[in-house]
Amino acid sequence: MSSFLEPVLRRVHGVRRARAWLPLAASMVLGGQALAQDRFPGVGRAATPKEVAAWDIDVRPDFKGLPPGSGSVDKGQDIWEAKCASCHGVFGESNSVFNPLIGGTSKQDIETGRVANLMRTDYPGRTTIMKVATVSTLWDYINRAMPWNEPKSLKPDEVYAVTAFLLNLADVVPQDFTLSDKNIAEVQKRMPNRNGMTTQHALWPGKELKGLGKPDTKAVACMKDCSVAGEKIAELPPFARDAHGNLRDQNRTVGPQRGADTSRPEGKLGDAARPVAVKGPAAPPAAGSSAEAAALLQKHSCTACHAQGSKLVGPSFADVAKKYAGKADYLAGKIRSGSTGVWGEIPMPPQTAPDADVKALAAWLAAGAKP
Repeated sequence: MSSFLEPVLRRVHGVRRARAWLPLAASMVLGGQALAQDRFPGVGRAATPKEVAAWDIDVRPDFKGLPPGSGSVDKGQDIWEAKCASCHGVFGESNSVFNPLIGGTSKQDIETGRVANLMRTDYPGRTTIMKVATVSTLWDYINRAMPWNEPKSLKPDEVYAVTAFLLNLADVVPQDFTLSDKNIAEVQKRMPNRNGMTTQHALWPGKELKGLGKPDTKAVACMKDCSVAGEKIAELPPFARDAHGNLRDQNRTVGPQRGADTSRPEGKLGDAARPVAVKGPAAPPAAGSSAEAAALLQKHSCTACHAQGSKLVGPSFADVAKKYAGKADYLAGKIRSGSTGVWGEIPMPPQTAPDADVKALAAWLAAGAKP
């Protein structure tokens, strides 16, 4: 999580400043609905208060927006082992899929609120708990983005529990602790890097969070002499596409992102970055077909950890098909129960897909996993 968390943290709390303007925004949206329809007839409609509320889920550093609830460290451990450990390790220490979440902090850091290892140039890496300054950020990010394959699927009490478990791993709270909206402000006073963030940069309007009074940008919308749309006048010639080796093989083996397979012509199989145009309504895929399997793989987020022909977090579909050719029942059992240690140190958690979908995917794999 920490490999991409830092810019997201800034963006999350930057979005949070909008809460201060919500009353004004609501009056503009609802009160100006008729005006908008007069100016742009037939174009959309104003969002309803219920629709706005569904999107307004962010939690500020002062905990405005935090829903009521609670969760214990023990409950968080159960959730963690079932839904989080496969990517982050049992103790949040894994560096296989994402950078470690826990490690690098000390009891002295909890006392001072500044992580000493952040000042060392020889320290091997920075974990999430070393960098994050506010416990609200942990809660907010887990709530909106985790688990990776099912974001926003955790209930508030489960988010409290997982956050409590992480904080216990970092020795911020004890083993018998229960985190809640009532005591989270007290927990904030023990965050190892709580004094490592500044608000003196006008990211928030006014001085509500000890910020500055004016925004740090003076951008002016272009209203005349605007530049025209650009025109592509050059592109990478085919002979240079693979001049320095296959880009996919040169990417680090962390996370789901992969470069294009430059060993193949652009747009051919393996160049997953190119979009595929869809014309007209598509007919439902035939049962047992590769198209059905592709739809199920997307539906159940299998492609978050597996690719067709190359290793991602887990083995490729092609490798699984080769190893277990004809063993549909065995594969179905593995999908349902999960798997550990067969293809490496990262376990696959049990899957909750419907039985019919599991059987269809297992049959596709057992038959060769044709793309």
